[in-house]
Amino acid sequence: MSSQEAPYFHTAGVGAGPANLSLAALFEVARPDRIALFEAKPEHSWHGSLLFPGVRMQTAWVKDLVSLVDPEHRLSFLNYLVSTKRVFPFLSAQYEEIPRLEFAQYLEWAAGQLPDIHYATPVDEVTFDSSFALHSGGAVIARSQHLVIGVGTRPQLPPGLASLDGGRAVLADDLAPRLAELDLSRTEPVAVIGCGQTGAECVIELRRRGFTDVRWLGSRSWFAPFDDSPSANEMYRPAYTEFLDRLPMERRRELAKEHVLSSDGISSAALRAIFQDNYEELLHTGRPAVTMLPGRRVTAGAPHGPGVLLRCEGTHGEERLAVRFAVVAAGRRPAPLPFGAKLCEMIDTDDLGDPMVETDYSLRWKNSDSNKIFVQNRSRYGHGLQDSNLSLLSVRSAVIINSLFDRPVYDVTDECLSTLWG
Repeated sequence: MSSQEAPYFHTAGVGAGPANLSLAALFEVARPDRIALFEAKPEHSWHGSLLFPGVRMQTAWVKDLVSLVDPEHRLSFLNYLVSTKRVFPFLSAQYEEIPRLEFAQYLEWAAGQLPDIHYATPVDEVTFDSSFALHSGGAVIARSQHLVIGVGTRPQLPPGLASLDGGRAVLADDLAPRLAELDLSRTEPVAVIGCGQTGAECVIELRRRGFTDVRWLGSRSWFAPFDDSPSANEMYRPAYTEFLDRLPMERRRELAKEHVLSSDGISSAALRAIFQDNYEELLHTGRPAVTMLPGRRVTAGAPHGPGVLLRCEGTHGEERLAVRFAVVAAGRRPAPLPFGAKLCEMIDTDDLGDPMVETDYSLRWKNSDSNKIFVQNRSRYGHGLQDSNLSLLSVRSAVIINSLFDRPVYDVTDECLSTLWG
């Protein structure tokens, strides 16, 4: 189709993950204006390869796509439970943290009820000429007045491991399918690299599959627990974002580093499961199945027989560790923004070369008065650690919608404060 024949929307979203699903759900109040989402995956999927048995969410279920700003919305998690006839067994199960599989199925349920989600439609480039044009496969597939980017993050391999083949090292996201392909002895040593929640879940999954010699390496000085205390949760509310907005960027970056364990730590339940499994293995065999190696930063890996030889920098200098297989859960990086070269030139950047994100999650750019660009999960330092997780999905969507229509469509007032930051 020609550029002129492409459908025109009030707002177009690139990506159909939780962030843009929340936006599309709350956008329903703006009818007859339309929002369309374009997703590269062939169907809805949220961390599908990391839905190991027993894994749990680290956020409360009330922090769903809509409830914090519109608890009566038809796509609330509670309505999902009622609609799927599971509300009573769910209540009887008395979850402190719900299964991640449950939340994934909730997202799929919500996506199935939203119009104008286009799967198997990767957006290769976005250009601008009086309106935004979304390109896929060399053709313009949609035009819009406003644009929201929600492309999420991608797992990353440390540079020193990037040359290893899939028989020796694998990203955590690919662990399950790779184990199905490889014929690995369960008694040979395997490594998990990464001291966060994903690393812990990979350790638990390897043990569930019968591996008896798991080496868990992390760059931090300990395998630090996730801070879910009441005082930590005070930082996951709109008032804290407003507080950050009054600070210089350098101070925001410092606070994000100070508070990182309120977002990136390991759940106490996962740590307890690993330590209890180790103790029971000690009772049965006289040795723990998981050897924890904190304070090691893996810098390189080289083929070593059928396996891999890892090089680590630690307190006592360089160490080498030979394992049959390594699972890498060493963090994620933002996916590239799909802006064309000319559009990039019109966007203001900060001292680090990143696009400047305003209080309302819009980018500062040449035509922002009439055509707004918003980014989701792209302002970890500007808006706090909550911007990179699920805690305030609906609040962020409400702020974006209020900005799109230049009026308070949703009330995001945060009162009744007991913590006054300074």
